[in-house]
Amino acid sequence: MKKAFLTTSPEETEEIARDFAKMLDLNKPQFIAMYGDLGVGKTAFVRGLASYICPNARVKSPTYTVVNEYHGGTLPLYHFDVYRIEDEDDLYSVGFYEYLQKGICVTEWSENIADSIPKDAYRVKIERGTNPENERIITIEASKDENTRT
Repeated sequence: MKKAFLTTSPEETEEIARDFAKMLDLNKPQFIAMYGDLGVGKTAFVRGLASYICPNARVKSPTYTVVNEYHGGTLPLYHFDVYRIEDEDDLYSVGFYEYLQKGICVTEWSENIADSIPKDAYRVKIERGTNPENERIITIEASKDENTRT
């Protein structure tokens, strides 16, 4: 599965993410790897996910904390910013691999941990559109074999 969407506001980005969250199996851990430049709306996308997965969560960027936890749904939502992660030791020190077994994990700056992304991860890429001020192209891609998801 690979789908692309065009949005023109943060609210539309959140709506796309909320609709995507409705397709997830919220009874088992999932991984969502996010890609995109600074300021393209990655945190807005996570806000949309959280609005469905953990209603009433107040989503903010985990830039300085590395991970924010949101509870209130069937599974918790773990929102990572791995921009400052430099190596495998950094991932271990924040408990990254333990989180993978406990809930829905979303990572911003996933290109920094390419070797640590589960094979069955969803990939979400957000890019600026032709009007870079407000257009975003959001591409959501599932693993090649969705039947292998665990």
